[in-house]
Amino acid sequence: MNTSRFQPHTLPRLGALAAALALAAGLAACNKTEEPTAGQRLDSAIEKTEQAAQEAKQKMESAAHEAGDATRSAAADAAALMDDAGITAKVSAGLAQDPDLSAIKIDVDTRAGVVTLNGPVKTEQARERATQIAQGVQGVNSVVNNLTISSGG
Repeated sequence: MNTSRFQPHTLPRLGALAAALALAAGLAACNKTEEPTAGQRLDSAIEKTEQAAQEAKQKMESAAHEAGDATRSAAADAAALMDDAGITAKVSAGLAQDPDLSAIKIDVDTRAGVVTLNGPVKTEQARERATQIAQGVQGVNSVVNNLTISSGG
């Protein structure tokens, strides 16, 4: 009676079977996607957070730049309005000092340094004098003289 559990001719078969099982297990492991470890998930979350923070920073910088541009533009517009109002006041004051002109009857409007005069005057000389007074004010780019000559001016 043979006390050995395996016959000598079955050992090569067992070795081949073990090798085939090992190969199958290895191939199965290659097709499997590994679940990320907790550390890998944490690293991924940190990376995504840093990327989101960088994007938010860029958006904030862009918004701040646009707000700065809008503020500068609004300040320039306000300064232009202030300049126009100052020009209008100076032209009106100059007209009031001339005895042949009526600052009350002459409407002075200024936009972007262009002074427009409307209203009645008594003579052509008074009309020309109004243009000269307006042109003499600093900041005036041009004068549109719409003054009309009337005997009641």
